[in-house]
Amino acid sequence: MELHVHLEGTVRPEMLLAMARRNDEALPARTVEGIAELYRFRDFDHFLKVWVLTTQVMRTAEDFREVVVDYAGRAAAQGAVYLEGIFSPWFRVHRGVPWQEIFIGYTEGAVEARERFGVEVRLTPDIDRVLPPEVAMDVVGWAARFTDRGVVGIGLGGPEVGHPPEPYAPVFAAAADVGLPAVPHAGETVGAESVRGALHVLGARRIRHGLRALEEPGLVAELVERGVVLDVCPTSNLRTGVVTDLAAHPLPALVAAGLRCSLATDDPAMFGTDLEREYAVAAGLGVPLAGLYEAGVAGALCDDRTRSRLSALGAGADWDAAQAAALAAAPAAFADLAGPVAMTNAEG
Repeated sequence: MELHVHLEGTVRPEMLLAMARRNDEALPARTVEGIAELYRFRDFDHFLKVWVLTTQVMRTAEDFREVVVDYAGRAAAQGAVYLEGIFSPWFRVHRGVPWQEIFIGYTEGAVEARERFGVEVRLTPDIDRVLPPEVAMDVVGWAARFTDRGVVGIGLGGPEVGHPPEPYAPVFAAAADVGLPAVPHAGETVGAESVRGALHVLGARRIRHGLRALEEPGLVAELVERGVVLDVCPTSNLRTGVVTDLAAHPLPALVAAGLRCSLATDDPAMFGTDLEREYAVAAGLGVPLAGLYEAGVAGALCDDRTRSRLSALGAGADWDAAQAAALAAAPAAFADLAGPVAMTNAEG
């Protein structure tokens, strides 16, 4: 179960090379090893450059389809049964890629993922916070055309600092009118006021990150009362400098406060993580994995039939064995992630 993964951030080096070759796009490295070294996380500015590089290579419906299918296969191998993939269409369109190519590619990938791996994939296109609201309306308009093909919500991403959620109120009201709930990023690099704005102004069904809600007990109580799920990405938070010590990650505090938290990778290829590592980290922090799965089921933007099936799968799982296995893997996960991290005011 994963509700927060940027599909552009899942692209493996070998896939990036293949796409670049068939789309005649230049890359700064010509081997898998060279691209892998390019991917190696250094700081957030470098990450952004690599993310832009990756997304510029993606040009056709086939590219977008392949990205979904490839990640779904890898996630399924680690036990995933449901994914909500994020993608940022506008900047691809700005570089000349037709809207149809993007949405058709991603939605066809979701169908293939179900057929090949049994993984349910839903899609939540992101609005970048640097876009004028009138431009952001285009994302909603195109997303509305694909609600019958797996597009289930609208996100808000990009740099939090200096870009509050409030100006996007009309955009998310329009999304709600066509049945697309709000799943914005908030409370990652800006404090509780970002979460409050996402909740009250955008009508957030779920909050991506949301860590800094802890700064305001009243807001925490409201999130608990409303049953709002937070999508928490520990490795991402460490890589971007939101936390500087993984052992002090606020996930246990969020859970202890009664908040529902799902677990996710964010940008796994670029942050050097996967679902197994995230669950090992959570177990090492003392967080019950069953509760994380249950929160994911509660927060998923899916139909009742799918939710019932996911609940049944969770009820039949051996969580004691899963917890023990993840806990055994935790020391290696923490050791791999030890070392200096980069401070940033950007959001992923």
